[in-house]
Amino acid sequence: MEKPTSYCDAVANMEADSLHRIYHDTAYGFPLYDDNELFGRLILEINQAGLSWTTILKKQENFRRAYSQFDIKKIAAYTDEDKARLLNDAGIIRNRLKVEAAISNAQKVLELSREHGSFKGWLDVHHPKTCEEWTKLFRKNFRFVGGEIVNEFLMSTGYLPGAHVTSCPVYQKVISRQPAWLGEK
Repeated sequence: MEKPTSYCDAVANMEADSLHRIYHDTAYGFPLYDDNELFGRLILEINQAGLSWTTILKKQENFRRAYSQFDIKKIAAYTDEDKARLLNDAGIIRNRLKVEAAISNAQKVLELSREHGSFKGWLDVHHPKTCEEWTKLFRKNFRFVGGEIVNEFLMSTGYLPGAHVTSCPVYQKVISRQPAWLGEK
């Protein structure tokens, strides 16, 4: 069997209720406007490092529950007890570096939000950038963010192109939901 050339090709023959198909058709590449949802996507992408996206999709609701519905302010205030709770939660990825990165990154997002009005405001003011430029910026500001994590985070939230091939039925839905300026180069 030939390897799919895109996520769109990979999910094309999957059942409509499969985790990947649902994510592809309803979330991947669609712009997010809520800071907590943006930050939640970053948490998921960080936790995917070294693992399959299937693992993360299966655990995404566990992550939402464990990380206070991705509430940035709550996560930024997590204590050592919260870290211990997360490291003992079998429903998520129990990796000390990833847990500490989520807390530290939440604190940084609050700092950036004070300067730019919101996490989305910080992202918007830096758009457009190449993936390499974004990666450099993310590494300067956040923990546990390499090129692949940054690329997938930004592609999955509509800041970088390429989430869907133009022949994909979802492509036009994604484009229609992006602010006009986001598509500018």
